Parts: sequence; C-alpha cells; structure tokens
Amino acid sequence: MRAFLTLWRKELAAYFLSPIAYVMMMFFLVVMGFSFWLLVSVLIQGSMSASIMNELFGSIFFWIAMLIVVPVLTMRLLAEENRAGTIETLMTAPVSDAEVVLAKYAGALVFFVLMWLPTVVYALVLRRFSPLVAPMDFGPMLGGYLGATLVGALYIAIGLFCSALTKNQIVAAIICFALINVAFISGFLAYVGRDETVRNLGAYVSSVEHMRDLARGVVDSRAVVFHLSGAVFMLFATVKVVESRKWK
Repeated sequence: MRAFLTLWRKELAAYFLSPIAYVMMMFFLVVMGFSFWLLVSVLIQGSMSASIMNELFGSIFFWIAMLIVVPVLTMRLLAEENRAGTIETLMTAPVSDAEVVLAKYAGALVFFVLMWLPTVVYALVLRRFSPLVAPMDFGPMLGGYLGATLVGALYIAIGLFCSALTKNQIVAAIICFALINVAFISGFLAYVGRDETVRNLGAYVSSVEHMRDLARGVVDSRAVVFHLSGAVFMLFATVKVVESRKWK
C-alpha cells in the first residue's frame, strides 16, 4: 500500500507539472462553460431541472470534451515510461505490476475528477437564481456528476491500456481516441440495429443512454456495473501487457 501511495502521489504531481494538462483543463472548462450557458438559457425559459441537466451532461459538448480530453490525459502514462526506458527500472523496484498500473490509473482518475470541481460553481449559481424561474432539483445534478465519473473511469482505463501498447504518446492518444469512439458509437446500435438482440446490446453499452438516465436523477445499476466492470477489464488487460514486457 505504501508503494501504491508513493506512485499515486508521483503521478498526480506529474499532472500539475505538465503544461499539456493545464491546456486540457482550460479546454475542458471552456467547453463545459459553454454548455452551462446553454443550460441557463433553457432554465430561463422555465424548463424543469430534470430535463435541463441533459444540456450539461448529455449535450454534444460534453461528449466532445470527454472524447478529446481523456486521450490527451492518458497518452503519457506508460508510453513515456516505455520511451524513456524507465519502465524497466520501475518494474525491478519492490512494487508489483498491478500496483504500478493502479497507481497511474488512480492519478489520472483523480486529476479527471479535480477537473470537474470548478463546475460545482454551476450548482451554486443555479441554487441562487433558479427559485426565480424553476425550483432546482439537485438529484439530476448529482446523477450527472456520477455518470461523468463512471464514463471517465472507463475511458481512462482504455487510455491507460492504449498507453501500455506503444512508446509513442501521439500513437497512444490516437489509439485511445479510436477505441473510445468505438465504445461511444456502439451505443447507437440501440437505434440503428435491425435485430432486437443487437438493439438491446446497444442500449446496455450506450453511455449516452446511461448519461441521459443519470442526468434525470435515475440511477440504474446496469450503468454502474457496465462502466465499472469495463474499467476493471481494461485494467486487467493493461497489467497483462505490462507483464508481457518482462518476457521480451
């Protein structure tokens, strides 16, 4: 546990020392700020909070931010270690492969959550002004934050796996972008699939549908199980990729 905490602090500190991380954070906040402006515009029209949360957590801007920010945040995690040759030194230290992978994953996930913290201001603004037009229900907002964390947990695990496959950060980012887009688009099978089984599968893996439910304050265990089990599987695959390097 001590080794894990040491590696986790190191990974988290690396983000705050990286200019790319700050650029991504600014990009993320600008995109989400625009989504909040749209949300306020809908609120002024008197819409209920359970529906306007989709303007923040289910809009195209939300998904643009997720699909772009995650590959950039995760591309260096193991790819840089592979390029610099420090992965061998790390692997010979008194720390297990799983601890290394989990520490890097935890560092990226915590930084991702910290990126969302400034958006808590949105809740304060809505709480201050929503009584003038429509009562603010914080259930959908909390559900939206839960959904964003679940989607981020899965996508970051995919990004870490991609980073373990190569020594090039750009290649890792491109592979991650492609895979999470496949995961994102596969959810639309619920709409375009001709077979009922395919449509049901598409609905189960659809992060878009899960986010819509959570943004209405509906917490479905299927969404939690899908994203967490997917993240665990990708972390397991990442550990196996790291272990395979020992045999080369």
